[in-house]
Amino acid sequence: MNRKAKSIIVRGVLAALLASAVFAASAGASPAWRFEGKELTGTETVLGAALDSKLTVPGLTTKCANFLYKLKVSNSGGTGKGELVELPLYECTTDSKACTVKTITPETLPWAAKLTTVAPSNYIVIEGVKVAIVYAGAECVLGGFTVKVTGTAGGLIDNPTEIATFNAASFSATGTKLTAMGSSVLWEGVFPTEAFEVHRLEAISVS
Repeated sequence: MNRKAKSIIVRGVLAALLASAVFAASAGASPAWRFEGKELTGTETVLGAALDSKLTVPGLTTKCANFLYKLKVSNSGGTGKGELVELPLYECTTDSKACTVKTITPETLPWAAKLTTVAPSNYIVIEGVKVAIVYAGAECVLGGFTVKVTGTAGGLIDNPTEIATFNAASFSATGTKLTAMGSSVLWEGVFPTEAFEVHRLEAISVS
């Protein structure tokens, strides 16, 4: 093999390695929790109260007037982590006159959480999600059944508004998925977030 051919091969290999590194950095970077622009040290409690949230299992959408999550967050090695420790769900209804929500219960808490970057945006990923929903109603197709929603959920974090948004686009970007009864479940929610302890009233961001 002549010198010119070897040079072309080397340049091609280097280009491929560079492209791979750039892709890995953009798709797998991990931002940190910050308050007033400063990286969090120690732990903090973060609350997210839904402005609007709904969970759609095949053929039935469930909304809860009270949909709140409580996170214990920290940074480890510059990476934002956390645990979802509380998820109270109250006053829940469906979009079907035939179906009511008898009970809706988050199970196996706490659920692990982590921050990630899928360029150019930052996301929170909640793992180990498990919610049991029991519907009621004589004519409700799912009446009497316990519907188990399980999987992972990814939400887009917008720093200027301090809002986490969960929807089909954020699930796709983070490669997360919820399922129930062998089918995909769509979770849509808009959650303004705020610190509740030492950093209360301080601007929260991830980067």
